[in-house]
Amino acid sequence: MMYPFMTLNDDTEIVHSDIDESGRVKVYIERPDAKDGFHHVTCWLPDYTWEDNVGFSEEDLSYFKNLVRSTSNLILEFAADGGFEHASGF
Repeated sequence: MMYPFMTLNDDTEIVHSDIDESGRVKVYIERPDAKDGFHHVTCWLPDYTWEDNVGFSEEDLSYFKNLVRSTSNLILEFAADGGFEHASGF
């Protein structure tokens, strides 16, 4: 299952999975694009492995890498607790 984590001002969506059997969490980032449909990239936590970049620039990736690294503790906590809504009790 994928859980919403954050929506940025440019409509970029960041979602994450549950923790899988190997202890990893998939973080998926996508942004709508009028020409290409969607740009997307995947990051695996806790090892910060980035893969499957389609359409994002190096500047975009640098921003996302900083954003994911600075919020990874929250993402991992929410992944362990069934997403933000379940973890927060809302």
